[in-house]
Amino acid sequence: MTLLITVFAAVIATVAWYKHAPESQMKLGILCWLFWGASLMWLVDAIFEYAELGAEYFTPAPADMLNDAFLGLSAVALALVIWLVILLIKDPKGVIKNMLFKKKK
Repeated sequence: MTLLITVFAAVIATVAWYKHAPESQMKLGILCWLFWGASLMWLVDAIFEYAELGAEYFTPAPADMLNDAFLGLSAVALALVIWLVILLIKDPKGVIKNMLFKKKK
């Protein structure tokens, strides 16, 4: 479940990045790297878990699926928070800079 959630997030972020690639002001490339990195991590985890469990890997308990879903959503939320912090630090549109150095009349 973690792999599916992060792959879907990676595909959505990649489509959004590709659609806005020439401008790229919102640093969507960073978000793509975060999601694809998490997807690769969960893919390696799935491969090793399948090697350990065999066919039982495809019949998880409902509680395990729920835990994996929460973990996948947590990974997506953490990536979004990291992207947001990077976006606020880089401030590509200068919004924060303008607010901090706003001249009073």
